[in-house]
Amino acid sequence: MTIFLTGASGYIGGAVAVRLMRDGHRIRGLARSPETAARLRALGIEPVPGDLSDTALLAREAKAADAVINAASADDRAAVEALLDALAGSGKPFLHTSGTSVVGDDARGDWASDKIYDEDTPVDPVPGKAARLAIDRLILDAAGRGVRSVVLCNSLIYGTGPGLNPDSVQIPVLAAAARKTGLVRHIGRGLNIWSNVHVDDMADLYALALQRAPAGAFYYVENGEASFAEATAAIARRLGLGAPQPWPVDDAIAALGFGTAVYSLGSNSRVGGKRARAELGWAPKHASLIEWIEREMPVG
Repeated sequence: MTIFLTGASGYIGGAVAVRLMRDGHRIRGLARSPETAARLRALGIEPVPGDLSDTALLAREAKAADAVINAASADDRAAVEALLDALAGSGKPFLHTSGTSVVGDDARGDWASDKIYDEDTPVDPVPGKAARLAIDRLILDAAGRGVRSVVLCNSLIYGTGPGLNPDSVQIPVLAAAARKTGLVRHIGRGLNIWSNVHVDDMADLYALALQRAPAGAFYYVENGEASFAEATAAIARRLGLGAPQPWPVDDAIAALGFGTAVYSLGSNSRVGGKRARAELGWAPKHASLIEWIEREMPVG
């Protein structure tokens, strides 16, 4: 199968590409620069020069491919619309990468939520995530337009990625800040909880969804959970640093940006991925973010 993949040079897209190439698929990956194109080619991915703003290119590639996977941006509606329009009536698979910050709250690290979402739980998003949820719903509705559209809603992903970018956007950010300052910090009190999944298990689910997922399917991608207080304590042990300290949210916003500080690191995002297990037979093998941090997280 020839697959057009956006985000091929990223953490998620790279892991998915490597996994699908193991199954014998041909991957054509979007590349924004000649340097990135050369690196993708060395990995075995056929580079497609361009970016998400070139909707005509996206449409051409989607029409030529057997399947499309969007792992570049969960928030670029114009790109998604271009891909869906090109695929309409084809019956081809379209796998879209979303994230469980769509169920996030405004805890800013100061409390743990007792609400756990599964695929049947209605979502009333915080204002900053309403547009992402609308895109997810647009993609699911494309099942009625003759697209085998699927949304994979990833929780916190951990593990070293096998593609060009080995680092995810949550735990490595905190670890890098700790290495730079000598101080491990969590947003506020660090009581907020996120579900999580290992990068290899995530990539396995994409492979299964490509093969088996029905049109209009939505899957939370998770296999465990931890609070940020627990995660930063593990980072401190791994790096040989002192006990984690509260990071005032305004300081974190100034250092990392609002979205990262408040949603990626400061919110609660608890989900249960029952549907992937029941419908696709997904059986994740890695169950502990804390164990990975303590034993495998890079220290340099």
